[in-house]
Amino acid sequence: MADAPVGGDAHENGTAGGGEPAAGTGADPAAARPLTLRRLLGLDRSGPPPAATTAGAPLNPWTIPNAIGFARLLLIPVFLIVALSSDDGVGAPQAILFAVIGWGDYADGMAARVTRQYSRLGTLMDPVTDRLLVISGVIVTWHFCLLPRWALAVLVARELLMLGLARQGLRHGVDIRINWPGRLAVAPVMGGLFFPMCGLQTLGEVLLYIGLALALTATALYVRDGVRAARAARPSS
Repeated sequence: MADAPVGGDAHENGTAGGGEPAAGTGADPAAARPLTLRRLLGLDRSGPPPAATTAGAPLNPWTIPNAIGFARLLLIPVFLIVALSSDDGVGAPQAILFAVIGWGDYADGMAARVTRQYSRLGTLMDPVTDRLLVISGVIVTWHFCLLPRWALAVLVARELLMLGLARQGLRHGVDIRINWPGRLAVAPVMGGLFFPMCGLQTLGEVLLYIGLALALTATALYVRDGVRAARAARPSS
């Protein structure tokens, strides 16, 4: 999963989408870095993002990683229909769909690194897909009372705030790179929504609290960094 502002650091896994470097940028040293195992798995995030993922680069939608991203988007309404049609929200079909959509985030990132296909569209689409998946998971767990509703409300408010901040960043041409609290929040938040669908409500609740603490910390850092970047981008008087 991802926790990056739309237009951020080429998505949580460090990559997204496909395509060539933006026109006029020349060779892209980020895309030309050797593909080590650590980089393939997203553990090595050193260096700048690929030029094709930065603001102003072409969207370039028709790539293998973006095809995975489109499939993830299309599966979200399927997940909602299956889960909300169940008796209590607990069951293998919805849990498997949720996991497939979530792990698809890592699949498109690895595909981008293997194929060297990076794109601005992937950078924009992946965080939106991740937040839609989180909100969909909240809808299901809220509807069937699988998790404390106050915690789910805080999670949704945080996701909506991040979308709003992302829009402001795009409007002002500010790209904020993903921070480590945001990266670390992904697994417990998604696990917190996933495990109740498997009948493990207590485990899900504990993971949700951990994920919320990390996610709120990440949001505070995003706001701080965004304000700094916006100030630095202002023309000097």
